[in-house]
Amino acid sequence: MIKKALLKKLVAACLLISAFYVGILHYKIVENSKLDVPKNADYLIILGARVKGNVPSLALQYRIDHAAMYLKENPNTIAIASGGKGPGEDISEAESIKRELIEKGIEGSRIILEDQSTDTYENIRFSKKFIPEKAESGLVVTNDFHIYRAKMIADNEELTIDGLPAKTPIQAVFKSYTREYLALTKYFIIALFS
Repeated sequence: MIKKALLKKLVAACLLISAFYVGILHYKIVENSKLDVPKNADYLIILGARVKGNVPSLALQYRIDHAAMYLKENPNTIAIASGGKGPGEDISEAESIKRELIEKGIEGSRIILEDQSTDTYENIRFSKKFIPEKAESGLVVTNDFHIYRAKMIADNEELTIDGLPAKTPIQAVFKSYTREYLALTKYFIIALFS
């Protein structure tokens, strides 16, 4: 009987700690998605997301739309379209981003392709090579739930950049945030042991 009561208390304590931990993560995600976005950044790194054939997923489309608006308002900013070609994708995510930006009136000469990366770590690391030498200020463009981790990964790569958050498709909110809590946990565990 004592063992059962102790087990219940342990389970309750674990659930409470987990809820508290997720609450802190959620707070940090939301906080980072609501920070002011500086004008006239030297560059944007637009993080790739799934492409269906050659059509951007809704999450990627939101990133592209938000980047296009910023690029129109800040004509000296260049864009680094980042993302390789994954399963089920006929073109790279970077190519999809570039095509959509051009369709929205952004000059192709302002868009640099980084088309080898397979995850956020590589998006940032590989894109860093394309940042103009004299560039000082940059933004990472991704969906709001992803800004916090993307900025931390950039910081690990010695890039101090701000976030330009695009909204998350409503039908993907639960899945996206749940996956992000797990991805952040993995990030913190790796950081702890490296």
